[in-house]
Amino acid sequence: MGQPINSITIVGGGTAGWMAALILNNYFGQKMRAGKKMSITLIESPNVPTVGVGEATVPGMPRTLRSAGISESAFFKTCNASFKLGVLFANWNVDKAGKPIDYVNPFASPQAVGGLEAAYYFLQHGAGACDFTQVFSPSVDLARANKGPRPLGDKPYALKVGHAYHLDAGKFANMMRDICISRGVKHVLEDVVHVEQDENGYISALELAESGRHETELVLDCTGFKGIIINEVLKEPFVSYARYLANDRAMAVQIPHPDPNKIPSLTRSYALGAGWVWRVPLYNRIGTGYVYSSAHRTDEEARDEFVAHLGDTWNGVEPRVIPMRVGRNRNAWVKNVVALGLSGGFIEPLESTAIHMIDTAVRWLITYFPDGDYPDPLRDRYNKLMNSLYDEVRDFICLHYALGNRTDSQYWIDAREALEVPDSLAENLDLWRHTLPGPYDLEFDSLFSYGTYQAVLMGKRVYETGFAAPGFMRNLEMRADLWSQYLKKARGTIDQMVHHMADHYTLLRELRGEGAPPAPVANFALANPTVSMPGQAPPKVLVAATADEDDSVSLL
Repeated sequence: MGQPINSITIVGGGTAGWMAALILNNYFGQKMRAGKKMSITLIESPNVPTVGVGEATVPGMPRTLRSAGISESAFFKTCNASFKLGVLFANWNVDKAGKPIDYVNPFASPQAVGGLEAAYYFLQHGAGACDFTQVFSPSVDLARANKGPRPLGDKPYALKVGHAYHLDAGKFANMMRDICISRGVKHVLEDVVHVEQDENGYISALELAESGRHETELVLDCTGFKGIIINEVLKEPFVSYARYLANDRAMAVQIPHPDPNKIPSLTRSYALGAGWVWRVPLYNRIGTGYVYSSAHRTDEEARDEFVAHLGDTWNGVEPRVIPMRVGRNRNAWVKNVVALGLSGGFIEPLESTAIHMIDTAVRWLITYFPDGDYPDPLRDRYNKLMNSLYDEVRDFICLHYALGNRTDSQYWIDAREALEVPDSLAENLDLWRHTLPGPYDLEFDSLFSYGTYQAVLMGKRVYETGFAAPGFMRNLEMRADLWSQYLKKARGTIDQMVHHMADHYTLLRELRGEGAPPAPVANFALANPTVSMPGQAPPKVLVAATADEDDSVSLL
């Protein structure tokens, strides 16, 4: 049996490096044997700006911050954070009349009515002026009313409505850095000038520019797209997703809020001629960027299209372009090295999964933490899970393009007709022409449940625009009275909730310590979240960047 590992070396800072240090330090600080302490060292170059990831997040983030002992109010104030209630997709599809469709993918799952999925009832009976999301989630109504996900005066991390955050990635990384250093993580600002391997190819030491030789046990590669250790030293192959996803470049800028007192609570994804534009509303600014295909736009053409889209909101700052390496390593864990963040892989940031994937990767590493022999079964299971996670996200992102129906640009035609659809998704798309996504359809759903797939298919209105097979719903009888009763109750609950929830801007001011005295707290019965917490079973129900103050760049 191998000896216990007593030291972890993290190479690279940014979101990936400091989140790994935060979670590992928190875990081992509580779990190590009496008299023992895990030594965690983070080494980052003082000469290489980081690429931050995750200006928009998924609902695992509140749990991550809470478990790390981070004050919610300090997080909001330090990171200029705001609440995120879902993603608004605009202009991705058109309806039967050719008019662009808008829809929201919320953090809640559709319900069952009379033993059938609510979506069947909606397709047959409709819901008046409400779209599908509004029959089970308050996200659309809250966003339209400029409301947040809780009343004033609620307790920290209260979960009245499923939510995530928008945040400044650079400030978040710096916040984690300061917390980690205060808790004993050693921070070394030096260049790694040489990587030493033993006779079996394991990383035995790093040669630092000033300190000299630093011996290593377990090494976490957080060196960004370059994958300096996992790819350049260990030569682990990179598995490209280019045949599935065309977008390989992005550019971004920061712009002011049109009205600083009205801060949206949705991430916005607006489709342009060769990709899509994100819009992430922080407390103090908006982060926006264009993710596009270099096969369909030059950087100059993309820049002009992006600036034209921004219109009068553009502040004259030129977007910075970053090539994206889209795909994953064949294996995330090789010998004694585990690649995290951009070093491990990256899929375009359409569903804001970057931070979640870092968080989950670290928690799974803790679950399968090795001893000094690095047993193959632990490494193999970890790699299997990580590969499945990347492929899961890939499939869900591909869904958005495969079911697009725009014909106004070659990009959208190619996205639908020229790109390959992964076999796992293609099989389900064939199935879902005959039946709605269900609980037994997904082989791996650690992040996106079948309910999330339902929300996208219904939002795109594919069953109204030619996707459904001839026999779809033919044998289903859905009672109008049951649906009417369900709608009345659901809309009543949502209306009451919207009435009691706080104005988003006012709520943020309160969390930052700048608000008015708290109002009474109300309680509501809510739909279940559709995104699981990192490292837990799922509920059953990034990209070009712009320079921040420290000259880092941030991906969505």
